[in-house]
Amino acid sequence: MAFYTKTGFGPDCSLGYLARRIHQIGQSLIEPVFVAEGLSGTQWSALMSMMAGRAATCADLARDLSHDKGATTRLVDAMEQNGWVTRSRASDDRRVLNLELTPDGEAVAIRCRDRIIEYWNTLLTGWDRTEIETLIELMQKLRTTLDDALTEGRRA
Repeated sequence: MAFYTKTGFGPDCSLGYLARRIHQIGQSLIEPVFVAEGLSGTQWSALMSMMAGRAATCADLARDLSHDKGATTRLVDAMEQNGWVTRSRASDDRRVLNLELTPDGEAVAIRCRDRIIEYWNTLLTGWDRTEIETLIELMQKLRTTLDDALTEGRRA
């Protein structure tokens, strides 16, 4: 049985709208952390993606951030100019650019991460641990559902 109906559908129950608004509001609240460190939220996401082992190449990073290759190249250019990443050609395939965090890149990512953890913990003061864990589990489940749909080519 379908969950959504024409009469019951609106922004307050739309998963897409709610996810977008939560992301927009959350980004605007934590942006001062990035500004204080001289980077953008997207740059921090890229550094964290690399630090978590999710991206070792420009192509990996583009996929993980859902960026096109041109935008990712510009992003990596800026991070390299700031001394946060290095890139080198793979020895077995010259088309592949390997990325590596520099000590400065790792340090700035960790400083931002620690301040963001502190801020989120402040925001979630009124939530109990079970609520937060349930929300994370449900968001992970939704991410998997959407990733599967994308992989299978099930677009609207």
